Amino acid sequence: MSTGERDTIAEPTVEASVENGTTNRKQPFPQGFLDTISAGWAERPETLPAPRAQASYAAVRRAAVSAAFPGKRLVIPAGSLKQRSNDTDYVFRAHSAFAHLTGWASDAEPDSVLVFAPTEGGHDITLFFRERADRTTTEFYADATVGEFWIGPRPSLAGVAADLEIATAHLDELEAVEGELVLDDDEALTRFVSELRLIKDEFEIAEMRRAVEITANGFDDIIRELPAATAHARGERVVEGVFHRRAREDGNGEGYDTIAASGPHACYLHWTRNDGTVVPGDLILVDAGVEADSLYTADITRTLPVSGTFTDVQRRVYETVREAADAAFAAARIGVRFRDVHGAAMKVIAERTAEWGLLPVTAEEALDADKGGQHRRYMVHGTSHHLGIDVHDCAQARREMYYDGILAPGMVFTIEPGLYFQIDDLTVPAELRGIGVRIEDDIVMTEDGPVNLSAGIPRTADEVEAWIARLQR
Repeated sequence: MSTGERDTIAEPTVEASVENGTTNRKQPFPQGFLDTISAGWAERPETLPAPRAQASYAAVRRAAVSAAFPGKRLVIPAGSLKQRSNDTDYVFRAHSAFAHLTGWASDAEPDSVLVFAPTEGGHDITLFFRERADRTTTEFYADATVGEFWIGPRPSLAGVAADLEIATAHLDELEAVEGELVLDDDEALTRFVSELRLIKDEFEIAEMRRAVEITANGFDDIIRELPAATAHARGERVVEGVFHRRAREDGNGEGYDTIAASGPHACYLHWTRNDGTVVPGDLILVDAGVEADSLYTADITRTLPVSGTFTDVQRRVYETVREAADAAFAAARIGVRFRDVHGAAMKVIAERTAEWGLLPVTAEEALDADKGGQHRRYMVHGTSHHLGIDVHDCAQARREMYYDGILAPGMVFTIEPGLYFQIDDLTVPAELRGIGVRIEDDIVMTEDGPVNLSAGIPRTADEVEAWIARLQR
């Protein structure tokens, strides 16, 4: 049923409408409907599920939070539905910290709240949410936001308690307490739960591998459909749509808006309009990641020659970016500072752009921390960011824990250098203008060093050409 079909559904006269912004088109239900709607339903016996795989890991995370805030009442809201327009909402996604601490992922309920109530020995932890309504209630048939007649079955308190191994209670029982610390309002709590995600556990790393695997299949899909993209006036949308189908079929969706940037659009770092043509002879930069049902997301970029082969100039730029990526990977070692990964990539970028005569200074001068930076014109972004349940994970972590942090086993992050020569940049030769290249991989640090989770997705220029030839034959 489309949202527009709500216009034809009447509402009871005895109850105030709970659907926002639609009272001007409500009609009362006839009395016969009201007299019979609650009867004639089959019994709905409940079989409690076994705990989900993530439950035990989430319990360890909650214990860490409890230990860090003794005697404090902590409140972790999932968040609420956000209005898109009138009575239409965006798809709900729980707050990442809430999902991380509960294990409740793509199936989490809006307005849920995880509460740590202090006790002498730690905390009593309860998950509050709105349980499904009894079919004798008006909510069941009249509330288009939470009514099961509209959105389907909702979970029960007992079912969620068994699934997540957390005590549950109805949302109506939740009361605010003076002095409680609320996520996103309290700086210390917000920072702690963000830094807690800097080191991933076994479950999280397995989910990252799963997200990368689905994403790899999505890139295969894109290559197969490149001919269709070149034939369409908005071929970038074809690419975006192909990836979306894979993301929704095998995962929860995309972890972020897909960038399908063909030709000069590849030089715009966050090009998500995706309304351009895909022209043979150009490159198309695709930055896309599937979010698994657990909410962990991949973040992969590949730059593809639309015709199947790179020109000499395109190959030179592409292989330089790959050289920078490889240098960053080589620099990623346990005990190294996170920012040194970026430094290794930028050294390559500075040296090559200087060799090509693009810089007004030497590479050494460009790399000077105080007076240099001329090479950054062609790569203004960072080389790496943490990755996990957010595409830019751990974003509230302190600088000394993030940018200046020390690489350790369990960290997951991207390596994504690029070169972008915008179409109207007069500082570069005409043959370079309009070429944008980025290569992005997802890396997990282990005791033995970095592992490229996305190494199975072709990376070198030769591998990319062979990949396209194989899938389009």
